[in-house]
Amino acid sequence: MYTCQGPHHIGLEVQPEDVLGSPSNEDPPVRRETLSRDRVLRGAIECADSNGIESLSMRSLAQELGVVPMALYKHVTNKDDLLDGMIEAVVGEIVSDPTTGEWKHDVRQRILAARAALRRHAWSRAVLESRSAMTPAMLDYLDSLTGLFLADGLSVDLTHHVMHALGNRMWGFSQELFAATPRSDTRSFNAQRAALPGQHPHLAEIARAALRDEPGSGAGPGCDEQSEFEFALDLVLDGVEILHAMGWSSASAG
Repeated sequence: MYTCQGPHHIGLEVQPEDVLGSPSNEDPPVRRETLSRDRVLRGAIECADSNGIESLSMRSLAQELGVVPMALYKHVTNKDDLLDGMIEAVVGEIVSDPTTGEWKHDVRQRILAARAALRRHAWSRAVLESRSAMTPAMLDYLDSLTGLFLADGLSVDLTHHVMHALGNRMWGFSQELFAATPRSDTRSFNAQRAALPGQHPHLAEIARAALRDEPGSGAGPGCDEQSEFEFALDLVLDGVEILHAMGWSSASAG
């Protein structure tokens, strides 16, 4: 398996002028894979998966691949081109199951497939949301998803509004109600939590349910992110089904 640990681990074939240092005359000949755009992108994805997107730079990637930084520019124009290519590759991992003709089932499965693909790469959400323009693979995915609604008779008008309602859920993301508490700020978090029952009893009741710390509940602590995501997705799709059956249009709404 490719690992982000340098050229001796990835079997990389490069031109002599691109290599950092010179091989020893005593080293046996090794058949190496040619440096290409695909190889650069796979290397960048592996590095981002292992070390986080913040640690990825053209210089650090070149070092991991065992080449000089200028060698990368034969295959990617700049850092933005590198990030675009990484997102292209990740979106390309989304599995498209055969359609059944039932739009709600097909849309649900396609979105869950997108969620599975992007969650394999923790950095992908931030990079996808940072793109100034959609890449071809992103457009292909959204076009196919839109087509699932239209193919089963939903109007363009309703589909347009559905896409707005779904938002980033189309990619398998949910907007969290609260940001994660920084580990360095646990004291203030614990103090706020302890004060909830007296100051904000309704929030405290919801928090207890979310944490599942009611006596005798037998459930583990914390929310199930997958279940929460699927609940919200089903809520939207069920509502769309009702509107479609009613013949809803924006002209008649309100």
